[in-house]
Amino acid sequence: MVVKLYGLTMSTCCATAMACLHEKQVEFEFVTVDVFAAENKEPTFLAKNPFGQVPVLEDDDLTIFESRAISFYIADKYKDEGYDMLRHKNLKEAAMVKVWLEVESQRYNPAIHPIIVEYFVVPAWGGISNQAVIDTNVDALGKVLDVYESKLKTTKYLAGDFYSLADLHHIPYTHYLMKSPYAELITSRPHVKAWWEDITSRPASKKIRANMILGDKC
Repeated sequence: MVVKLYGLTMSTCCATAMACLHEKQVEFEFVTVDVFAAENKEPTFLAKNPFGQVPVLEDDDLTIFESRAISFYIADKYKDEGYDMLRHKNLKEAAMVKVWLEVESQRYNPAIHPIIVEYFVVPAWGGISNQAVIDTNVDALGKVLDVYESKLKTTKYLAGDFYSLADLHHIPYTHYLMKSPYAELITSRPHVKAWWEDITSRPASKKIRANMILGDKC
């Protein structure tokens, strides 16, 4: 049975799951869910994810949601295929991947998410961006990226001198940041900039980013 991924190509969370599938060279069927038409709130979709959010992955008799859970599942199930993004064969390297996955989840994402929502998503839904929210989180993200700049002076990637799921998880939201007036948060930090250019040069990254278009600003 072919793996199915339900979602929208513009969605950061769906892009995370798709990038992981591409890295692992897994064939999958993408099923578009039109959230603008509230298809994600219909009973058939809520049966897959009771929270009514994308993405959802179906693999045979397994149905899972939450993009991080999906990417972990893919990386684990297909650990011997494609690129090993969790470093299964090296305990210390695997531990560092987990550290930076937590950093992305607990430090990076909470700062970048409100910027992207306010600048891109709110206007796309007909609302007015809250500049105060953007400014507060630009400052917060800058402080996080100062730590990244220091780390990336010592290693090529976040967890070490190897690409990992920790790097991949940064791609979708940062993709939109680079299309905003706040791209300087990345470009003004030379090691962060070099890291970003490196991880987005990968074929899997190019595939997802080509279809990530959100509103008139992107």
